[in-house]
Amino acid sequence: MEITLTHSESEGIFYHALCNAVGTGYMNGYGIELTTDEKQYDEARAQLLTSSESTKESVCYEDVLMQILRMGGALTFVDHEGDGEMNSTIKLEDVHRFVEDTDPHTLLNFISGNDDANDADAVLQTVFWKQQVFA
Repeated sequence: MEITLTHSESEGIFYHALCNAVGTGYMNGYGIELTTDEKQYDEARAQLLTSSESTKESVCYEDVLMQILRMGGALTFVDHEGDGEMNSTIKLEDVHRFVEDTDPHTLLNFISGNDDANDADAVLQTVFWKQQVFA
């Protein structure tokens, strides 16, 4: 089975995966950490705060991460336990290209609203490493 997603759908699934796996600390167990350029983070957050009726409290971490990507920036997983061989950096184009390469069962869980942290983990691994590399 192959699932084709629009850019908007891919971004929505990726955002939801960030909330479920990164925002909850789920992926910290692998010895990896999601990092961003501090200047890009500050610029993205400021843009979110000024572009809508948002308040400081209503802009969450994952909103800023997505804004970084939309502004042309990158997100990086840094491998703290290995020799850096698992470091991986993505841009928005990678989200558009690789979310739909996630296992179809996992994608259907997102589409139907029955996803969990394991599904989120699968999406993030597929986008960052083009396959699931952590069990």
